[in-house]
Amino acid sequence: MDRIDAMKVFVSAVDEGSLAGAGRRLRRSPAAVSRAIAFLENHVGAELLHRTTRSLKLSEAGERYVVACRRVLVELEEADLVAGSERSAPRGTLTLTAPIITGEDILRSILEAFMNEYQAVSARLVLLDRPVNLIDEGIDVALRIAHLADSNFVAVRVGEVRRVIAASPGYLARHPVIREPADLAKHRIVAMTHFGLNSWSFPPLNGSSVPRVVQFAPRLVVNTVRAAIASVTEGHGVTRLFSYHIADEIRDGRLQLLLGKDEHPPLPVHLLAPQGRLSVPKVRAFVDFAAPRLKRYFTRLSNEADKNASAIRSRSGRVPSE
Repeated sequence: MDRIDAMKVFVSAVDEGSLAGAGRRLRRSPAAVSRAIAFLENHVGAELLHRTTRSLKLSEAGERYVVACRRVLVELEEADLVAGSERSAPRGTLTLTAPIITGEDILRSILEAFMNEYQAVSARLVLLDRPVNLIDEGIDVALRIAHLADSNFVAVRVGEVRRVIAASPGYLARHPVIREPADLAKHRIVAMTHFGLNSWSFPPLNGSSVPRVVQFAPRLVVNTVRAAIASVTEGHGVTRLFSYHIADEIRDGRLQLLLGKDEHPPLPVHLLAPQGRLSVPKVRAFVDFAAPRLKRYFTRLSNEADKNASAIRSRSGRVPSE
């Protein structure tokens, strides 16, 4: 049996979560999938997957081996496509990753439009609210919201987003006024892991280099953005999210931004690809297709935010809670 082919079966089984799923994806019989896995296990001399009738789980050796397999398969595909011609038509499976809300609400529609234009490209969209190792997990392109420091990747900046504090008008009418970050300690906080579970930081005051930190005991802790939005929209507290998460709720007045003058500087948004992947036609074509569309989206959000702030100032003479 060809070892590269067996590696493809092994990686597919891990991605699909079952041998049957790998068989459907690769259009192979369950017996053929089992033989490929057994071939690899015999070759490396270790069990790679713990298999049951309903699921499978990577062994310790399997966790290390699947990382190596992904790297080998990506490099082989890259070599084949580059050797064939840099101008060859985009084809094959494009693997993308993004935060969950970003992927569902922004990137998915762009990806589907891309696939409509490039019929020979299929895609795998991995949505996770955690950092992803692009090399180890076989990712072609990531949409990432963060300051970047790793020079092993090619980054195309497509916009910026703000970290904002928000609550519903109904909640604010029933609770003490929020004029400065310290006031948050008196309020019901709806917290999320990656925005701070027990504290939120704010930029230093003029003349200081020490960030301001507000400690709190959250009234509610959730692990999804949509749950946090629903809770605060219904008037149950105050939360911190990215500005694009609640653009619709701000636009229609269901949520109100707070502490605008105390926000951190915006975070950049990039399309990120491992070095060398942009020479692969499907990756280059997607970045060229997606980048201008993402730039237009984030520019529109920024312009809407400026208009909303101007409207609030004209009505009240100030931005609430500044």
